Amino acid sequence: MSDNAHQPPKVWTWDAESGGRFAGINRPVSGATHEKDLPVGEHPLQLYSLGTPNGVKVTLMLEELLELGISDAEYDAWPINILSGDQFSSGFVAVNPNSKIPALLDRSGESPIRIFESGAILVHLAEKFGHFLPPEADARAEVMSWLFWLQGSAPFLGGGFGHFYAYAPEKWQYPIDRYAMEVKRHLDLLDKTLAERPYLAGDDYTVADIATWPWYGALAKGLLYEAGTFLDVASYTHVQRWTQAIGERPAAKRGILVNRAWGDENKQLPERHSASDFDKIDWR
Repeated sequence: MSDNAHQPPKVWTWDAESGGRFAGINRPVSGATHEKDLPVGEHPLQLYSLGTPNGVKVTLMLEELLELGISDAEYDAWPINILSGDQFSSGFVAVNPNSKIPALLDRSGESPIRIFESGAILVHLAEKFGHFLPPEADARAEVMSWLFWLQGSAPFLGGGFGHFYAYAPEKWQYPIDRYAMEVKRHLDLLDKTLAERPYLAGDDYTVADIATWPWYGALAKGLLYEAGTFLDVASYTHVQRWTQAIGERPAAKRGILVNRAWGDENKQLPERHSASDFDKIDWR
C-alpha cells in the first residue's frame, strides 16, 4: 500500500468539498436549493440546457428536425448555468428532479410533459415527429442498442477519464490508466463498427449518431479534455470519417452553437428563440 493510500471510513459523511473544477456544485443530496421559476417562451417545446455534449445531443436533434422543414419542432432554448447552480432552482428541479441538463418541457398537448435524461428526450422527439428512429423492429432494436450504449459509456469518458485526466485536483496514475483503457476500447469498438457501415446503426443517420457525436466526435477532434494526442485519436480513421461527415451537416453546425456560453463570441448562441436568431451569427 502506498503512503498516500486512502482508507475509507466505515460510514461516509460529507464534511468537505472533494476538490476539482466542479466541486462547488457536487453534493450528496437532491432537491432545490432556492426558489426560482424557469422562463417560458412562445413555442411548445421549452429546452433548458447548456452547450455541453449532453446538451448538444438535443439541440442537434431539434435542428435536424427543423432542417427537414418540421415547423412544430421550433423551440425556445434557455441556458442553465450549472457552475452557478441554476440546475438546483425550484423551477428546474420541477422539470428534472435529478438536477442535470438537459431538460425538456413539451407543452404541445393538453398538459405539459416533462422529459429529462438526454436519451429519453431524443426518443421522445423521434417518436413525436417520426424521424431518426426506424419503426421496423430489427432496425429500431439496433438503434436503441447503440443509443443506450452511449448513455452507459459516456460517463466513463466524462465522469471517469475526463475528471481524473483534466479536472481532479491531483493527477493519479491508476484512475487515469483505468479510464483511458476503457475510452480506448470505446474508440476501437466505434472504429470497427464504422468500418462496416456509414453510421452506427447502419446506412441511416439516427438518434444513435446524434447522441454519440457530441461526445466521441468531439473527442476525435481533440476538443475534449485536450486529450487527443494522449489517446491517439487520429489513429481511429473510421471514427474520424464519421465525425467529419456529421460535422458537415447544417443542423450539426447550428446545434453546437445553441446555449454555448464560452469560446469565440461569433460562435455562440446563448439562447435560441426562433430560426431568425441564427442570422445574428456566422455559423457557416
